Amino acid sequence: MTDSLATVSYIGATILFILSLGGLANPETARRGNLFGMIGMAIAVLATILGPRVTAAGIPWIVGALVVGGAIGLIAAKKVQMTQMPELVALMHSLVGLAACLVGFASYVDTSTVFATPAEKAIHEVEIYLGILIGAVTFSGSIIAFGKLSGRIGGKPLLLPGRHLMNLAGLLVVLWFGIVFVKAPSIDAGMMPLIIMTVIALLFGVHMVMAIGGADMPVVVSMLNSYSGWAAAATGFMLSNDLLIVVGALVGSSGAILSYIMCRAMNRNFISVIAGGFGTGGGAPAAAGGAAQPAGEVSPISAVETAELLREAKSVIIVPGYGMAVAQAQHTVYEITKFLREKGVNVRFGIHPVAGRMPGHMNVLLAEAKVPYDIVMEMDEINDDFPATDVTMVIGANDIVNPAAQDDPTSPIAGMPVLEVWKAKTSIVMKRSMASGYAGVDNPLFYKENNRMLFGDAKKMLDEVQAALKA
Repeated sequence: MTDSLATVSYIGATILFILSLGGLANPETARRGNLFGMIGMAIAVLATILGPRVTAAGIPWIVGALVVGGAIGLIAAKKVQMTQMPELVALMHSLVGLAACLVGFASYVDTSTVFATPAEKAIHEVEIYLGILIGAVTFSGSIIAFGKLSGRIGGKPLLLPGRHLMNLAGLLVVLWFGIVFVKAPSIDAGMMPLIIMTVIALLFGVHMVMAIGGADMPVVVSMLNSYSGWAAAATGFMLSNDLLIVVGALVGSSGAILSYIMCRAMNRNFISVIAGGFGTGGGAPAAAGGAAQPAGEVSPISAVETAELLREAKSVIIVPGYGMAVAQAQHTVYEITKFLREKGVNVRFGIHPVAGRMPGHMNVLLAEAKVPYDIVMEMDEINDDFPATDVTMVIGANDIVNPAAQDDPTSPIAGMPVLEVWKAKTSIVMKRSMASGYAGVDNPLFYKENNRMLFGDAKKMLDEVQAALKA
Protein backbone atom coordinates (compact mmCIF):
# COMPACT_ATOMS: atom_id res chain seq x y z
CA MET A 1 0.00 0.00 0.00
CA THR A 2 1.37 3.38 -1.02
CA ASP A 3 1.77 6.26 1.41
CA SER A 4 -1.03 8.24 -0.24
CA LEU A 5 -3.45 5.29 -0.10
CA ALA A 6 -2.63 4.78 3.58
CA THR A 7 -3.37 8.47 4.20
CA VAL A 8 -6.73 8.20 2.44
CA SER A 9 -7.54 5.12 4.53
CA TYR A 10 -6.70 7.04 7.70
CA ILE A 11 -9.00 9.88 6.65
CA GLY A 12 -11.82 7.39 6.04
CA ALA A 13 -11.20 5.77 9.42
CA THR A 14 -11.24 9.18 11.12
CA ILE A 15 -14.63 10.00 9.56
CA LEU A 16 -16.00 6.65 10.73
CA PHE A 17 -14.73 7.27 14.28
CA ILE A 18 -16.47 10.65 14.36
CA LEU A 19 -19.69 9.04 13.09
CA SER A 20 -19.24 6.36 15.74
CA LEU A 21 -19.08 8.93 18.55
CA GLY A 22 -22.15 10.64 17.13
CA GLY A 23 -24.03 7.34 17.00
CA LEU A 24 -23.09 6.37 20.55
CA ALA A 25 -24.62 9.60 21.84
CA ASN A 26 -28.12 8.14 21.39
CA PRO A 27 -29.37 4.69 22.44
CA GLU A 28 -31.36 4.28 19.22
CA THR A 29 -28.24 4.79 17.06
CA ALA A 30 -25.69 3.20 19.42
CA ARG A 31 -25.62 -0.11 17.55
CA ARG A 32 -24.88 1.71 14.30
CA GLY A 33 -22.24 3.81 16.05
CA ASN A 34 -20.55 0.64 17.30
CA LEU A 35 -20.53 -0.74 13.75
CA PHE A 36 -18.94 2.45 12.40
CA GLY A 37 -16.27 2.22 15.08
CA MET A 38 -15.45 -1.40 14.30
CA ILE A 39 -15.22 -0.75 10.56
CA GLY A 40 -13.05 2.32 11.15
CA MET A 41 -10.69 0.36 13.43
CA ALA A 42 -10.44 -2.48 10.89
CA ILE A 43 -9.50 0.00 8.16
CA ALA A 44 -6.97 1.70 10.44
CA VAL A 45 -5.29 -1.58 11.41
CA LEU A 46 -5.12 -2.86 7.81
CA ALA A 47 -3.81 0.47 6.52
CA THR A 48 -1.09 0.42 9.20
CA ILE A 49 -0.05 -3.20 8.59
CA LEU A 50 -0.03 -2.87 4.80
CA GLY A 51 1.39 0.67 4.82
CA PRO A 52 4.90 1.66 3.77
CA ARG A 53 6.23 1.90 7.35
CA VAL A 54 5.82 -1.82 8.13
CA THR A 55 8.32 -4.21 6.57
CA ALA A 56 7.47 -7.73 5.43
CA ALA A 57 9.55 -9.16 8.28
CA GLY A 58 7.42 -7.37 10.86
CA ILE A 59 4.01 -8.48 9.58
CA PRO A 60 4.07 -11.98 11.18
CA TRP A 61 4.80 -10.41 14.58
CA ILE A 62 1.93 -7.95 14.19
CA VAL A 63 -0.48 -10.66 13.03
CA GLY A 64 0.55 -12.82 16.00
CA ALA A 65 -0.10 -9.96 18.40
CA LEU A 66 -3.51 -9.35 16.77
CA VAL A 67 -4.45 -13.00 17.17
CA VAL A 68 -3.43 -13.10 20.84
CA GLY A 69 -5.09 -9.77 21.67
CA GLY A 70 -8.22 -10.64 19.70
CA ALA A 71 -8.54 -13.99 21.47
CA ILE A 72 -8.25 -12.32 24.87
CA GLY A 73 -10.85 -9.76 23.84
CA LEU A 74 -13.30 -12.42 22.64
CA ILE A 75 -12.92 -14.46 25.82
CA ALA A 76 -13.41 -11.35 27.98
CA ALA A 77 -16.48 -10.30 25.98
CA LYS A 78 -18.09 -13.70 26.54
CA LYS A 79 -17.19 -14.12 30.20
CA VAL A 80 -17.43 -10.62 31.68
CA GLN A 81 -20.83 -9.90 33.25
CA MET A 82 -22.60 -6.58 32.73
CA THR A 83 -22.03 -5.78 36.40
CA GLN A 84 -18.28 -6.04 35.75
CA MET A 85 -18.25 -3.54 32.89
CA PRO A 86 -17.00 -0.58 34.99
CA GLU A 87 -13.89 -2.43 36.17
CA LEU A 88 -13.33 -3.85 32.67
CA VAL A 89 -13.39 -0.33 31.23
CA ALA A 90 -10.87 0.79 33.87
CA LEU A 91 -8.65 -2.17 32.98
CA MET A 92 -8.80 -1.28 29.28
CA HIS A 93 -7.74 2.26 30.12
CA SER A 94 -4.73 0.89 31.98
CA LEU A 95 -3.61 -1.00 28.87
CA VAL A 96 -3.69 2.21 26.83
CA GLY A 97 -1.48 3.90 29.42
CA LEU A 98 0.91 0.94 29.49
CA ALA A 99 1.12 0.99 25.69
CA ALA A 100 2.00 4.69 25.74
CA CYS A 101 4.82 4.02 28.24
CA LEU A 102 6.26 1.11 26.26
CA VAL A 103 6.07 2.98 22.96
CA GLY A 104 7.74 5.98 24.60
CA PHE A 105 10.73 4.00 25.85
CA ALA A 106 11.01 2.12 22.54
CA SER A 107 10.90 5.37 20.60
CA TYR A 108 13.62 6.88 22.79
CA VAL A 109 16.08 4.01 22.38
CA ASP A 110 15.38 3.75 18.63
CA THR A 111 18.61 4.88 16.95
CA SER A 112 17.21 4.65 13.41
CA THR A 113 15.48 8.02 13.69
CA VAL A 114 17.50 10.87 12.15
CA PHE A 115 16.69 14.49 13.04
CA ALA A 116 17.42 17.38 10.72
CA THR A 117 17.97 19.94 13.50
CA PRO A 118 18.56 19.93 17.28
CA ALA A 119 15.17 21.62 17.72
CA GLU A 120 13.42 18.72 15.97
CA LYS A 121 15.20 16.28 18.28
CA ALA A 122 14.18 18.30 21.35
CA ILE A 123 10.54 18.38 20.25
CA HIS A 124 10.56 14.60 19.78
CA GLU A 125 12.03 14.10 23.25
CA VAL A 126 9.38 16.37 24.80
CA GLU A 127 6.73 14.24 23.06
CA ILE A 128 8.30 11.11 24.53
CA TYR A 129 8.53 12.62 28.02
CA LEU A 130 4.91 13.82 28.05
CA GLY A 131 3.65 10.60 26.48
CA ILE A 132 5.27 8.43 29.15
CA LEU A 133 4.14 10.84 31.89
CA ILE A 134 0.47 10.70 30.83
CA GLY A 135 0.67 6.97 30.13
CA ALA A 136 2.16 6.13 33.53
CA VAL A 137 -0.47 8.16 35.41
CA THR A 138 -3.22 6.54 33.34
CA PHE A 139 -1.82 3.04 33.87
CA SER A 140 -1.41 3.11 37.64
CA GLY A 141 -4.53 5.20 38.24
CA SER A 142 -6.64 2.81 36.15
CA ILE A 143 -5.28 -0.21 38.02
CA ILE A 144 -6.35 1.35 41.34
CA ALA A 145 -9.73 2.27 39.84
CA PHE A 146 -10.13 -1.34 38.72
CA GLY A 147 -9.39 -2.49 42.25
CA LYS A 148 -11.92 -0.10 43.78
CA LEU A 149 -14.66 -0.87 41.28
CA SER A 150 -14.19 -4.63 41.63
CA GLY A 151 -14.16 -4.47 45.43
CA ARG A 152 -10.54 -5.57 45.76
CA ILE A 153 -9.71 -2.14 47.21
CA GLY A 154 -12.06 -0.36 49.61
CA GLY A 155 -13.94 2.72 48.45
CA LYS A 156 -12.80 4.77 51.45
CA PRO A 157 -10.49 7.60 50.33
CA LEU A 158 -6.87 7.47 51.46
CA LEU A 159 -6.08 11.00 52.62
CA LEU A 160 -2.40 11.32 53.45
CA PRO A 161 -1.23 14.30 55.53
CA GLY A 162 0.13 17.03 53.27
CA ARG A 163 -0.97 15.16 50.14
CA HIS A 164 -1.34 18.35 48.10
CA LEU A 165 2.20 19.43 48.97
CA MET A 166 3.41 15.96 48.01
CA ASN A 167 1.70 16.26 44.64
CA LEU A 168 3.19 19.73 44.10
CA ALA A 169 6.67 18.51 45.03
CA GLY A 170 6.27 15.58 42.62
CA LEU A 171 5.26 17.95 39.83
CA LEU A 172 8.29 20.17 40.41
CA VAL A 173 10.60 17.14 40.38
CA VAL A 174 9.00 15.93 37.13
CA LEU A 175 9.54 19.35 35.54
CA TRP A 176 13.17 19.45 36.69
CA PHE A 177 13.96 16.00 35.34
CA GLY A 178 12.18 16.93 32.13
CA ILE A 179 14.76 19.67 31.58
CA VAL A 180 17.57 17.26 32.46
CA PHE A 181 16.13 14.69 30.04
CA VAL A 182 15.91 17.07 27.08
CA LYS A 183 19.45 18.34 27.69
CA ALA A 184 20.92 14.83 28.08
CA PRO A 185 23.88 14.36 25.67
CA SER A 186 23.15 10.65 25.09
CA ILE A 187 20.47 7.98 25.44
CA ASP A 188 22.23 6.49 28.47
CA ALA A 189 22.35 9.87 30.19
CA GLY A 190 18.67 10.56 29.45
CA MET A 191 17.43 7.17 30.62
CA MET A 192 17.87 7.87 34.33
CA PRO A 193 15.69 11.04 34.49
CA LEU A 194 13.13 9.29 32.27
CA ILE A 195 12.91 6.32 34.65
CA ILE A 196 12.69 8.58 37.72
CA MET A 197 9.86 10.55 36.11
CA THR A 198 8.04 7.31 35.24
CA VAL A 199 8.23 6.08 38.84
CA ILE A 200 6.92 9.42 40.15
CA ALA A 201 4.08 9.38 37.59
CA LEU A 202 3.14 5.83 38.58
CA LEU A 203 3.07 6.81 42.26
CA PHE A 204 1.04 9.92 41.46
CA GLY A 205 -1.56 7.83 39.60
CA VAL A 206 -1.89 5.52 42.60
CA HIS A 207 -2.06 8.40 45.09
CA MET A 208 -4.56 10.38 43.00
CA VAL A 209 -7.15 7.61 42.66
CA MET A 210 -6.64 6.25 46.19
CA ALA A 211 -7.58 9.70 47.51
CA ILE A 212 -10.86 9.72 45.58
CA GLY A 213 -13.86 8.39 47.47
CA GLY A 214 -16.44 5.89 46.30
CA ALA A 215 -19.07 8.47 45.41
CA ASP A 216 -16.78 10.03 42.79
CA MET A 217 -15.85 6.77 41.04
CA PRO A 218 -18.16 7.36 38.03
CA VAL A 219 -16.30 10.61 37.42
CA VAL A 220 -12.97 8.80 37.83
CA VAL A 221 -13.90 6.30 35.10
CA SER A 222 -14.76 9.16 32.77
CA MET A 223 -11.60 11.06 33.73
CA LEU A 224 -9.39 8.03 33.07
CA ASN A 225 -11.12 7.64 29.73
CA SER A 226 -9.97 11.15 28.88
CA TYR A 227 -6.44 10.42 30.11
CA SER A 228 -6.25 7.31 27.93
CA GLY A 229 -7.20 9.43 24.93
CA TRP A 230 -4.44 11.94 25.58
CA ALA A 231 -2.01 9.06 26.12
CA ALA A 232 -3.00 7.66 22.72
CA ALA A 233 -2.55 11.10 21.14
CA ALA A 234 0.90 11.40 22.70
CA THR A 235 1.73 7.97 21.28
CA GLY A 236 0.63 9.23 17.87
CA PHE A 237 3.06 12.15 18.12
CA MET A 238 5.88 9.78 19.08
CA LEU A 239 5.15 7.53 16.11
CA SER A 240 4.25 10.38 13.72
CA ASN A 241 0.90 8.67 13.18
CA ASP A 242 -1.78 11.21 12.26
CA LEU A 243 -4.69 8.83 12.83
CA LEU A 244 -3.57 7.98 16.35
CA ILE A 245 -3.26 11.68 17.14
CA VAL A 246 -6.77 12.41 15.86
CA VAL A 247 -8.40 9.41 17.56
CA GLY A 248 -6.60 10.17 20.83
CA ALA A 249 -7.77 13.77 20.68
CA LEU A 250 -11.37 12.62 20.03
CA VAL A 251 -11.31 10.25 23.01
CA GLY A 252 -9.49 12.72 25.24
CA SER A 253 -11.79 15.66 24.51
CA SER A 254 -15.01 13.62 24.67
CA GLY A 255 -13.88 12.09 27.97
CA ALA A 256 -13.10 15.55 29.35
CA ILE A 257 -16.54 16.84 28.31
CA LEU A 258 -18.21 13.81 29.89
CA SER A 259 -16.22 14.34 33.09
CA TYR A 260 -17.47 17.93 33.19
CA ILE A 261 -21.07 16.78 32.71
CA MET A 262 -20.67 14.18 35.45
CA CYS A 263 -19.19 16.74 37.85
CA ARG A 264 -22.13 19.06 37.22
CA ALA A 265 -24.52 16.16 37.88
CA MET A 266 -22.92 15.73 41.30
CA ASN A 267 -22.54 19.45 42.03
CA ARG A 268 -18.79 18.95 42.13
CA ASN A 269 -15.93 20.55 40.25
CA PHE A 270 -13.09 18.69 38.60
CA ILE A 271 -10.45 20.02 41.01
CA SER A 272 -12.42 18.87 44.06
CA VAL A 273 -12.72 15.39 42.55
CA ILE A 274 -8.95 15.20 42.02
CA ALA A 275 -8.40 16.55 45.53
CA GLY A 276 -10.40 13.56 46.76
CA GLY A 277 -12.08 12.82 50.03
CA PHE A 278 -15.75 12.52 49.01
CA GLY A 279 -17.26 9.17 49.96
CA THR A 280 -16.43 6.79 52.76
CA GLY A 281 -17.34 3.57 51.06
CA GLY A 282 -17.87 2.08 54.46
CA GLY A 283 -21.42 0.94 53.95
CA ALA A 284 -22.53 2.54 57.23
CA PRO A 285 -24.18 5.88 57.90
CA ALA A 286 -21.61 8.64 57.76
CA ALA A 287 -21.75 11.85 59.72
CA ALA A 288 -19.26 13.67 57.54
CA GLY A 289 -19.58 17.39 57.41
CA GLY A 290 -21.66 17.45 60.58
CA ALA A 291 -24.82 16.41 58.75
CA ALA A 292 -27.76 15.67 60.99
CA GLN A 293 -28.69 11.99 61.06
CA PRO A 294 -32.24 11.07 59.98
CA ALA A 295 -34.59 9.88 62.68
CA GLY A 296 -37.78 7.85 62.63
CA GLU A 297 -39.02 4.42 61.73
CA VAL A 298 -39.10 2.74 58.36
CA SER A 299 -42.24 1.17 56.95
CA PRO A 300 -41.56 -2.25 55.43
CA ILE A 301 -43.67 -3.65 52.62
CA SER A 302 -44.07 -7.13 51.14
CA ALA A 303 -43.79 -8.20 47.51
CA VAL A 304 -47.54 -8.91 47.39
CA GLU A 305 -48.36 -5.44 48.73
CA THR A 306 -45.95 -3.92 46.21
CA ALA A 307 -47.72 -5.77 43.39
CA GLU A 308 -51.06 -4.45 44.61
CA LEU A 309 -49.80 -0.86 44.58
CA LEU A 310 -48.42 -1.30 41.06
CA ARG A 311 -51.66 -2.89 39.85
CA GLU A 312 -53.72 0.05 41.11
CA ALA A 313 -51.32 2.73 39.83
CA LYS A 314 -51.82 4.74 36.65
CA SER A 315 -48.29 6.14 36.56
CA VAL A 316 -45.09 4.39 37.67
CA ILE A 317 -41.48 5.59 37.55
CA ILE A 318 -38.67 3.07 38.10
CA VAL A 319 -35.27 4.34 39.28
CA PRO A 320 -32.55 1.69 38.81
CA GLY A 321 -29.22 1.70 40.63
CA TYR A 322 -26.16 -0.45 41.14
CA GLY A 323 -28.16 -2.89 43.27
CA MET A 324 -30.17 -3.85 40.19
CA ALA A 325 -26.95 -4.52 38.33
CA VAL A 326 -25.50 -6.67 41.12
CA ALA A 327 -28.71 -8.74 41.36
CA GLN A 328 -28.97 -9.05 37.55
CA ALA A 329 -32.61 -8.03 37.91
CA GLN A 330 -32.97 -5.99 34.71
CA HIS A 331 -34.77 -8.76 32.81
CA THR A 332 -37.37 -9.20 35.56
CA VAL A 333 -37.79 -5.42 35.62
CA TYR A 334 -38.53 -5.52 31.90
CA GLU A 335 -41.11 -8.30 32.35
CA ILE A 336 -42.88 -6.30 35.07
CA THR A 337 -42.73 -3.18 32.90
CA LYS A 338 -44.16 -5.07 29.93
CA PHE A 339 -47.00 -6.51 32.04
CA LEU A 340 -47.95 -3.12 33.52
CA ARG A 341 -47.85 -1.36 30.15
CA GLU A 342 -50.16 -3.99 28.68
CA LYS A 343 -52.58 -3.14 31.51
CA GLY A 344 -52.47 0.55 30.54
CA VAL A 345 -50.07 1.74 33.24
CA ASN A 346 -47.72 4.56 32.18
CA VAL A 347 -44.30 3.12 33.14
CA ARG A 348 -41.09 5.07 32.69
CA PHE A 349 -37.51 4.92 33.94
CA GLY A 350 -35.60 7.76 35.60
CA ILE A 351 -31.83 7.63 35.03
CA HIS A 352 -29.42 9.74 37.06
CA PRO A 353 -26.17 10.69 35.24
CA VAL A 354 -24.03 8.94 37.87
CA ALA A 355 -26.24 5.93 38.58
CA GLY A 356 -24.14 2.77 38.83
CA ARG A 357 -20.36 2.72 38.66
CA MET A 358 -19.75 4.27 35.23
CA PRO A 359 -21.43 6.69 32.80
CA GLY A 360 -24.38 5.03 31.06
CA HIS A 361 -24.22 1.90 33.24
CA MET A 362 -27.99 1.73 33.78
CA ASN A 363 -28.76 2.55 30.14
CA VAL A 364 -26.64 -0.40 29.02
CA LEU A 365 -28.35 -2.79 31.43
CA LEU A 366 -31.84 -1.68 30.38
CA ALA A 367 -30.91 -1.90 26.71
CA GLU A 368 -29.64 -5.44 27.31
CA ALA A 369 -33.05 -6.32 28.77
CA LYS A 370 -34.74 -4.76 25.71
CA VAL A 371 -36.49 -1.98 27.63
CA PRO A 372 -37.86 0.46 24.98
CA TYR A 373 -35.62 3.52 24.57
CA ASP A 374 -38.53 5.96 24.54
CA ILE A 375 -39.49 5.25 28.17
CA VAL A 376 -35.95 5.63 29.53
CA MET A 377 -35.68 9.27 30.62
CA GLU A 378 -32.82 11.35 31.93
CA MET A 379 -33.09 13.07 35.31
CA ASP A 380 -33.80 16.51 33.86
CA GLU A 381 -36.57 15.10 31.66
CA ILE A 382 -38.49 13.31 34.39
CA ASN A 383 -37.87 15.14 37.67
CA ASP A 384 -40.89 17.42 37.27
CA ASP A 385 -43.19 14.41 36.79
CA PHE A 386 -42.76 12.81 40.22
CA PRO A 387 -45.57 14.81 41.93
CA ALA A 388 -48.05 13.39 39.40
CA THR A 389 -46.76 9.82 39.82
CA ASP A 390 -48.58 7.17 41.84
CA VAL A 391 -45.66 4.85 42.56
CA THR A 392 -41.90 5.18 42.24
CA MET A 393 -39.75 2.07 42.57
CA VAL A 394 -36.12 2.60 43.55
CA ILE A 395 -34.16 -0.56 42.78
CA GLY A 396 -30.80 -0.62 44.52
CA ALA A 397 -30.15 3.13 44.27
CA ASN A 398 -29.36 5.32 47.25
CA ASP A 399 -27.31 8.49 46.88
CA ILE A 400 -29.06 9.61 43.68
CA VAL A 401 -32.46 9.71 45.46
CA ASN A 402 -31.28 11.25 48.74
CA PRO A 403 -33.42 14.28 49.75
CA ALA A 404 -30.61 15.45 52.06
CA ALA A 405 -28.96 16.87 48.95
CA GLN A 406 -31.73 19.49 48.89
CA ASP A 407 -32.82 19.73 52.50
CA ASP A 408 -29.62 19.52 54.54
CA PRO A 409 -26.95 22.15 53.72
CA THR A 410 -24.50 20.37 56.04
CA SER A 411 -24.73 17.07 54.17
CA PRO A 412 -21.65 15.96 52.21
CA ILE A 413 -23.87 15.71 49.11
CA ALA A 414 -25.62 19.06 49.64
CA GLY A 415 -26.47 20.66 46.30
CA MET A 416 -26.09 17.47 44.30
CA PRO A 417 -29.00 17.14 41.81
CA VAL A 418 -31.08 14.07 42.69
CA LEU A 419 -34.18 12.28 41.45
CA GLU A 420 -37.04 13.59 43.60
CA VAL A 421 -38.76 10.23 44.12
CA TRP A 422 -40.19 11.25 47.52
CA LYS A 423 -42.60 13.65 45.77
CA ALA A 424 -44.60 10.73 44.34
CA LYS A 425 -47.76 9.48 46.08
CA THR A 426 -45.84 6.39 47.23
CA SER A 427 -42.17 5.52 46.92
CA ILE A 428 -40.85 1.97 47.31
CA VAL A 429 -37.13 1.48 47.96
CA MET A 430 -35.66 -1.97 47.32
CA LYS A 431 -32.53 -2.67 49.36
CA ARG A 432 -30.84 -5.58 51.09
CA SER A 433 -30.43 -3.60 54.31
CA MET A 434 -30.45 -0.12 55.80
CA ALA A 435 -26.75 0.43 54.98
CA SER A 436 -25.81 3.71 53.34
CA GLY A 437 -24.91 3.97 49.68
CA TYR A 438 -21.55 4.19 47.97
CA ALA A 439 -21.07 7.74 49.24
CA GLY A 440 -21.45 6.56 52.83
CA VAL A 441 -24.26 9.06 53.54
CA ASP A 442 -27.48 8.04 55.31
CA ASN A 443 -30.74 8.61 53.42
CA PRO A 444 -33.74 10.41 55.05
CA LEU A 445 -35.95 9.04 52.23
CA PHE A 446 -36.18 5.73 54.11
CA TYR A 447 -38.01 7.40 57.01
CA LYS A 448 -40.57 9.46 55.07
CA GLU A 449 -44.25 8.70 55.68
CA ASN A 450 -45.00 7.92 52.04
CA ASN A 451 -41.99 5.64 51.62
CA ARG A 452 -41.97 1.86 51.95
CA MET A 453 -38.94 -0.44 52.20
CA LEU A 454 -38.89 -3.75 50.32
CA PHE A 455 -35.94 -5.59 51.85
CA GLY A 456 -34.12 -8.46 50.16
CA ASP A 457 -32.25 -9.39 47.00
CA ALA A 458 -33.64 -7.31 44.13
CA LYS A 459 -33.96 -10.27 41.75
CA LYS A 460 -35.74 -12.46 44.29
CA MET A 461 -38.10 -9.70 45.40
CA LEU A 462 -38.94 -8.65 41.85
CA ASP A 463 -39.63 -12.27 40.90
CA GLU A 464 -42.12 -12.39 43.80
CA VAL A 465 -43.67 -9.08 42.67
CA GLN A 466 -44.00 -10.41 39.13
CA ALA A 467 -45.61 -13.64 40.35
CA ALA A 468 -48.07 -11.67 42.52
CA LEU A 469 -48.96 -9.40 39.59
CA LYS A 470 -49.78 -12.36 37.37
CA ALA A 471 -51.58 -14.34 40.06
